[in-house]
Amino acid sequence: MLSYRHAFHAGNHADALKHLALVDALSYMTRKDKPILYADTHAGAGSYSLGEGYAAQNREWADGIARIREAATGPGTPPAVAAYLAAVDSWRARSGLADAYPGSPALAASILGRGDRAALFELHPADHEALAALFAGDRRVRVLKADGPASIAALLPPPSRRGLILVDPSYELASDYDDAVACVAAALSRFETGTVIIWYPILDRAEARALPGRLQALSSRPRLHARLELRELLPGERGMAGSGLLVFNPPWPLEASLRAALPWLARALGGPAGAPGTGSRWSLASG
Repeated sequence: MLSYRHAFHAGNHADALKHLALVDALSYMTRKDKPILYADTHAGAGSYSLGEGYAAQNREWADGIARIREAATGPGTPPAVAAYLAAVDSWRARSGLADAYPGSPALAASILGRGDRAALFELHPADHEALAALFAGDRRVRVLKADGPASIAALLPPPSRRGLILVDPSYELASDYDDAVACVAAALSRFETGTVIIWYPILDRAEARALPGRLQALSSRPRLHARLELRELLPGERGMAGSGLLVFNPPWPLEASLRAALPWLARALGGPAGAPGTGSRWSLASG
């Protein structure tokens, strides 16, 4: 979807959920002295300024990472939330921009070791140019102007047989849902034991309601299914009421991390400003 720009949504509640899980999973996977491949099928521009440009127009980050930071000043912040905030702060220090928000490529690159590799797919010309410039000096990273879902299978399995694939489409088109299912199916077919994280929106669309079931039917491999619903989804509405993650072959600590983080996130992010937790709910299932 070449009209889609993730900068409008940088740092929102959906980013918080997916990036928290990504940081937790990669931090564990990179502990072993064996290289991994990180592949990002919809990489975006890689990093964003929250104070200007697209991100400043809708200020979605105000109901995302800003609320999380405020809630994290109190006691009882889950370790995975603290690690996510620390990763964002680390990137800000490295970038020199106080309002920088790292997308998944930047977060992953900050965690990967010297021997690890990353493949970042982005089709949008402007975002691809920004992404390529961001990692121009990083020999671990390949920035590819190619269709991620259609191209991912060619990279799998990696020589080390260790890797994490993040699938994060815009879901702007009905075909995006079919492409997401086909992408995960191809990844698991070529790399059965690889970790695959796919994010999806909670929307009042038939395609969105059907997607989790379609994805879970793809494989009997171990998986986690996390959902964070921040308000009730009303019939006919166009907005996103929350989002979910399906993780195939999850690193074993991720379940405990999400089980601690999800109720905390539901309280911090749910409901209108000043009334956190109103109408919010979460779920986590393993299979």
